[in-house]
Amino acid sequence: MTAAGTARHRAQRARRMREVVTPEGIALPFTVASRAARAGALIIDFIILFVTAIAMAIGAFYLATSLALDGTAGGEEAAEFIFVAYTLIWFVLWNGYFLALEMGPRGATIGKRLAGIRVAARDGGRLTPEAVLARNLLRDIELFLPLALLISASSGEMGAAGIAGAAWFLVFLLFPCFNRDALRAGDVIAGTWVVEAPRASLADALSTGGAAREGASTVTGAQYRFGEEELAIYGEYELQTLEGVLRDGDPETLEAVHAAICRKIGWNPGRGDERAFLEAFYAQLRARLEGEMRFGRRKADKFS
Repeated sequence: MTAAGTARHRAQRARRMREVVTPEGIALPFTVASRAARAGALIIDFIILFVTAIAMAIGAFYLATSLALDGTAGGEEAAEFIFVAYTLIWFVLWNGYFLALEMGPRGATIGKRLAGIRVAARDGGRLTPEAVLARNLLRDIELFLPLALLISASSGEMGAAGIAGAAWFLVFLLFPCFNRDALRAGDVIAGTWVVEAPRASLADALSTGGAAREGASTVTGAQYRFGEEELAIYGEYELQTLEGVLRDGDPETLEAVHAAICRKIGWNPGRGDERAFLEAFYAQLRARLEGEMRFGRRKADKFS
């Protein structure tokens, strides 16, 4: 990539940067996912669904044909039952795929994971099942109904009223192009957005000294040793958020995060030594999460 291309990419990314104040009063930075990343993730998810549907259809057809042609009593009824069962399973898969994966701790379907994006609440709080359900119930209205109406309109089978209806529903299809956060209509109703997500693997360790290495403050000499219960509260997402806060080094943000963690774990170490406390907490939380990962256990965030 040329220097001009790199500068342009950085400028585009900067325009997608947002800051959200969480219910705990902490300002967290987010990067809104690009429209291209969202479209790519959706295409991957649909490919997965359609390949699964074709494989299921082939298996159901083979089994039903075998039962219908083997001449045994009830073979045709069994074949009909297989096709009914296939229809029901496909309905559950089509509607449950997005719901089940986005309600998970990562808040992302397979396509979104591959694209490096995830669904998040716009208020910085927890992504609720109600929000995931609301945003996904509108997908057919936003995507497939406009496409079906447009196909019908292009074939000449619709009158003026039908064309006007197709144009109205096209607004839903193109809604992400009309707002700076690339929100779907479902996102607006559910209070969600799609943001860039940290990769599943932990980032390179933050280079810190003092408390992070020794667990002691070079300013006050205080010892910061955290127990299992205190470290078990947070997961990888919070670790990476804390790393970003430490790298940025903004004093007000350090104080806010320090106060939030202290409230959460029941500590009261006082003020003036926030960075040493956070460096120690970061180092010990990271060590704990990496130890858990060696045994195949992962904690995506504080809600999992």
